[in-house]
Amino acid sequence: MSNEQAIGFMDSGVGGLTVVREAMRQLPNERVVYIGDTARNPYGPRPQEQVKQFTWDMTNFLLAQNVKMIVIACNTATAAALEEIKDKLKIPVIGVILPGSRAAIKATKNQRIGVIGTQGTIKSAAYAKAIHQKAAHVTVSSLACPEFVSLVESNEYRSAVAKKVVADDLSYFADKNIDTLVMGCTHYPLLRPLIQNFVGDQVTLIDSGAETVTQVSMLLDYFEIANENNQVAPQHAFYTTGNPKMFNEIAGDWLQLGDLDTQHVDF
Repeated sequence: MSNEQAIGFMDSGVGGLTVVREAMRQLPNERVVYIGDTARNPYGPRPQEQVKQFTWDMTNFLLAQNVKMIVIACNTATAAALEEIKDKLKIPVIGVILPGSRAAIKATKNQRIGVIGTQGTIKSAAYAKAIHQKAAHVTVSSLACPEFVSLVESNEYRSAVAKKVVADDLSYFADKNIDTLVMGCTHYPLLRPLIQNFVGDQVTLIDSGAETVTQVSMLLDYFEIANENNQVAPQHAFYTTGNPKMFNEIAGDWLQLGDLDTQHVDF
């Protein structure tokens, strides 16, 4: 394995770009290969077995790109498939749920944590389990927010509609007295200004994807596979099963990259 091989990132669509943005900030020498399964998005309402199969499709695609590590930058896919994929591969595989859970426990002062995610993630109770394994006394209130993903995928995450949907959904937490809220879907940080505005500044928002990159950085050092060549700017590659033009618009805006050339792939 060469240290200059890329890190593979996968998501059900554009949400994992929130993780990639953090990776580019924290790990500027690392090359990114990203696959977003926009054509089959959203994953949240799908049966777990199907999500697992789709996650394997993306895993095999990334392995064919000769990556040195895989980041499952999707909470639904992490909940459904991380353990199985980790067991079968020889390279490190990381999901987004444990890092997000750890950060939430560290942030909460009143031991009341909220979690928002897709139907699949919330139904799996993956966050509540991960938090309670480390801190049994913490109260976790979980809510599925299925419309958030489609707002992001359709590039409406700054719209008046988005503002109303966020307010309607998050009113669930009005009487929960949370001081920490986990954005348990990598699409949600694109809605962060609206979410923060609604819950108020007294609530700390946890971006699971950003927390995951800190772990990626540690593992690169632990396995001695960090790319230390900073003479050559890394050539990132982006792939989508959906519409590359739409993907480029969102990715260009979010990553501040002007010359994106996203390729279409079919599984």
